[in-house]
Amino acid sequence: MATASHSTLTTSGILEPAATQPPTDYKPRYIDIGINLADPIFRGRYHGKSRHPDDLKGVVQRAQEVGCTKLVVTGSSFKSSRDALKIAGEFPGTVYTTAGIHPCSSSIFSKSHHRHHDESQSEGEEGGEAAAEEHTPACGPDPTKPILDGEGVDHARTETIISDLKTLIEEARTGSSPPSLVAFGEFGLDYDRLHYCSKEVQLHSFSAQLALAASLQPQLPLFLHSRAAHADFVRLLQEAFGPRLERLEKGGVVHSFTGTASEMHALMDLGLFIGINGCSFKTAENCEVVKEIELPRLMLETDGPWCEVRPSHEGWKYLIETPKPPPVSTSTLEPAPQPNGEGGGGEAAPLTKRQQGKKNQKKEPEVPERFKVVKKEKWEEGAMVKGRNEPCTIERIAKIVAGIKGISVDEVCEAAWTNTVKVFGVVEPQ
Repeated sequence: MATASHSTLTTSGILEPAATQPPTDYKPRYIDIGINLADPIFRGRYHGKSRHPDDLKGVVQRAQEVGCTKLVVTGSSFKSSRDALKIAGEFPGTVYTTAGIHPCSSSIFSKSHHRHHDESQSEGEEGGEAAAEEHTPACGPDPTKPILDGEGVDHARTETIISDLKTLIEEARTGSSPPSLVAFGEFGLDYDRLHYCSKEVQLHSFSAQLALAASLQPQLPLFLHSRAAHADFVRLLQEAFGPRLERLEKGGVVHSFTGTASEMHALMDLGLFIGINGCSFKTAENCEVVKEIELPRLMLETDGPWCEVRPSHEGWKYLIETPKPPPVSTSTLEPAPQPNGEGGGGEAAPLTKRQQGKKNQKKEPEVPERFKVVKKEKWEEGAMVKGRNEPCTIERIAKIVAGIKGISVDEVCEAAWTNTVKVFGVVEPQ
């Protein structure tokens, strides 16, 4: 079936073709650009303890059932990047990866860091072995006292870290055909969580990794992180790739975006894509920002196991499906009680058994669940675990974006699919 297309004028004044309109028989298809499948929680481990069997295969299967056939697993440290590559080997053609050092994992560049960078597992490593297996929630500031600047960076160690990261990337690019590594990252700046790494060290980490990313031949697309650090974030990108990022050959996405509308437009003007997940719908202001994202710059993600859409989020209302009341048959209506056998007023008649049964019926959920959801203590095969966000929930992200923009889910899906394939190349040419 032929499809229609049109062009969109971007904020930078460039006429850019929009995503092709989906055909009438279109089935939604998704690529989750940010899913942390390397986190131990997808193997049944919580805070360092095993709570249920490894159910990673079930997680991937549920994603495929909703049409999410491509998953890009985030690498945020040496360990998580290597673990992500192993998972890609388990699910060839479905799972792809990134490799980089998250700003909250960047303490490996500091003088005060005493463990080898290849052993540092995640942002939570300072809390001991259990914390090292548990990543920090990916959105929202933390009130913990920040680490102040002044600890200094270890330049000798930096050379080793960057050399090892380059080796990891080069080996991953030649280790499978087609390569499962599709982006450099996750890396960037996070000033909301300076309790994991000081601003001084984060800036050093980001700058050093940008230099490596620019030197790669061919370059990789960038998988970027920016929280409350827009000015420094853009400045370092421009220093590495030019004022218009003209030397950034493969583009990049700023994932899990929660910034302002002006920040978002500035990023789009630089040619970057915007990744949207549950954290992007928290407030009415967040939703207004999502409304202004141009479809040719949109990508979708879950950022599981975190960033699920919650009832407290402004975007939740777009998921609510109010069931229509069943038609009422006049033959089943009960006559109204009559005082003294005549008009209104008087005591109400007791409820009939039918009326009592309807009153006691369990209320249907406002937002239906596609899969059964259980607590981890009551894990069962085929069910989702409560509080553990999965890639199958990406259909909710698309539905909310569509509701905010007032367009069809199909348009959102096809635009995000087209954009992601263009940048990350996760679908082989036909």
